[in-house]
Amino acid sequence: MSGPEVRLQVRDGVAVITLDAPERRNALTLAMATELVRTIALVDADPEVRSAVVRGSGGHFCAGAHRELLHDVAEDPADPRRYAALGVVYDSFFRLGRLGVPVVASVRGAAVGAGVNLLLAADVRVVGANTRIVAGFGAIGLHPGGGHLLLAAAALGRSGAAAMTLLNQELDGDGSVRAGLARECVADDEVDARAFALAAAAPADPELSRRVTASFRRSVGPTVVEWEQAMEAERAPQMWSLRRRAQR
Repeated sequence: MSGPEVRLQVRDGVAVITLDAPERRNALTLAMATELVRTIALVDADPEVRSAVVRGSGGHFCAGAHRELLHDVAEDPADPRRYAALGVVYDSFFRLGRLGVPVVASVRGAAVGAGVNLLLAADVRVVGANTRIVAGFGAIGLHPGGGHLLLAAAALGRSGAAAMTLLNQELDGDGSVRAGLARECVADDEVDARAFALAAAAPADPELSRRVTASFRRSVGPTVVEWEQAMEAERAPQMWSLRRRAQR
């Protein structure tokens, strides 16, 4: 199964979701985010799927929200259409993080901004040696959004999250493992295969895999309520920062 910019393949019970807009390093447009949410729903509805991999094509994971989308939202962040458009981008990684099966992120090249949120939404991350993970919100005059602060703290701890989100610290492949963000760092050309192998180690019984995953999400979190509260807490200051950036 496939769409214009998000491809879905299922092999041996593992769903592989590929962001496929290499000409813009898989940056999320409204259309792409909508398609990603729809694709994740297809995975959730398939009882034969026992785990999932999310990846980007063209040697990069995701360069964040596309600049044209950000510029459009910045003109009037409270406008209902623009407000909803940014909400769809939030939904894309929120929905990934609530997928009913274990999710492994296969990360090569650049992961920036909302792309970092997308990989943080996964349960396990495999990165390439030359990966560059950059939250980068402050560097472009934006407040983080989508629950980024909560997700970063869950993966990196308080100090690591502060370094990434408050001080714009960039992580490479090895640094991601040392910081606790990634499970493994391998050669760039081995990332996809290793991510698939990890996903394929989920229980062979899809129903068991889904029940264990549901228990894991309830027990370990972040819970839906925590994540939704974090998104709402970040949304107003992010809207302010978008508008302020547009006026400069």
